[in-house]
Amino acid sequence: MDQQKLELLIKQIDFHSYSDNRIVTIRSIPSELELIGKGTDAVVVRHLDQPHMVYKVYSPERIEKLENEYAVYRQLGDSPYFCVCYSKGSRFLSLSYEEGPTLYECLEQGIEIPDQVIADVEQARSYVRSLGLNPRDIHLKNVIMQDGHAKILDVSEYIYPGDDGRWNHLVQAYDLFYPLIKGKKIPIWLIEWIKKSYYKQVGETFSVMEFGKRFAQLFGLVKPD
Repeated sequence: MDQQKLELLIKQIDFHSYSDNRIVTIRSIPSELELIGKGTDAVVVRHLDQPHMVYKVYSPERIEKLENEYAVYRQLGDSPYFCVCYSKGSRFLSLSYEEGPTLYECLEQGIEIPDQVIADVEQARSYVRSLGLNPRDIHLKNVIMQDGHAKILDVSEYIYPGDDGRWNHLVQAYDLFYPLIKGKKIPIWLIEWIKKSYYKQVGETFSVMEFGKRFAQLFGLVKPD
């Protein structure tokens, strides 16, 4: 598609982002575009004539993150663990369209998450570190499963220091408790409840074992001590 026409089309996407890390609110999207996903900073759309590609469109207040993500993709190069970034526009990145359920959707739909997916993310993190970047902000909604392997979708925070610990905690929970729920459909309300409880309790003394055991006992997955 002609870059000028694409820019004009992207400008017609109207959505609002929030300062408190809430998911954006979408007001309108042109009929030529299909909504693929949305987050706290951006929406992802696909043009009906270009099904192999998506456009990650940032809110005007988050343009710095767009520049960060583009710089990270240029460093990542050709890697099986990440999307292909084709180009950058004034408010968007052109990325390869990646099919497959997120790990969040796998839990919701009862799709089994194999060990290989976890191993792939660990290998991807090692690769990112080898480039001098920091693989942070990896969670259930930005890892998808493709033919039993992992693909990571959002790399915008890899230039920042620090570790939020979420992925390490997810790996521990996978090892300790996933066998109890493997193949079972987990309601969204329950996933969200556990997530909110996690954010309230996580800290330096946080224990995945103790946190997970309480929920496992609550729902009869393990016997009380």
